[in-house]
Amino acid sequence: MRTLTITVPDTIELEDREMVMYLASRLYEKSKLSLGQAAEMAGLSKRAFMEMLGHYGVSVFNYDESELEEELKNVKNYRK
Repeated sequence: MRTLTITVPDTIELEDREMVMYLASRLYEKSKLSLGQAAEMAGLSKRAFMEMLGHYGVSVFNYDESELEEELKNVKNYRK
């Protein structure tokens, strides 16, 4: 992994750990990182990272609309 140094205004009242989690969760949400990569970036296990995603408004299930529709269709067909 590479190291990135950023300057954050003092008015942002977040601990470094929170900022890293926020960035990791957004990169996961945008499919830029896998779950494992994002968890590693945040310094957490996959399980702990998955549990934290809800606090950041990110779903563990990262489906786009067409994928979700396909999954719903599969569920309906499974019930028949």
